[in-house]
Amino acid sequence: MSRIFAALLSLTIFAALPNGASAADPANGQTLAKRWCAACHVVAADQKSGNTQAPPFSAIAGKPGFDAAKVTLFLLDPHPKMPNMNLSRSEAADLAAYIGTQGKK
Repeated sequence: MSRIFAALLSLTIFAALPNGASAADPANGQTLAKRWCAACHVVAADQKSGNTQAPPFSAIAGKPGFDAAKVTLFLLDPHPKMPNMNLSRSEAADLAAYIGTQGKK
């Protein structure tokens, strides 16, 4: 029963996200990444270091099957190892779109 609930919740959240990658703003995602994520993750090629426990954005984006929509959902669900940044849906989509750009460099 909990799997069904989790699946329905995920579908509800996903349906509420902005449609398509074109709706997300990677430039705003970069601003958010530098503000919220750079203390732990390497968020850009010119950043010297991050926390050894957090993967660089380029490694996240370079994973086979990288999906910005899945990353968006991940960012909206607080996790113990990450602070709850209280991102809006559009901010999470922007951040996920920016992460996706880091795998293309």
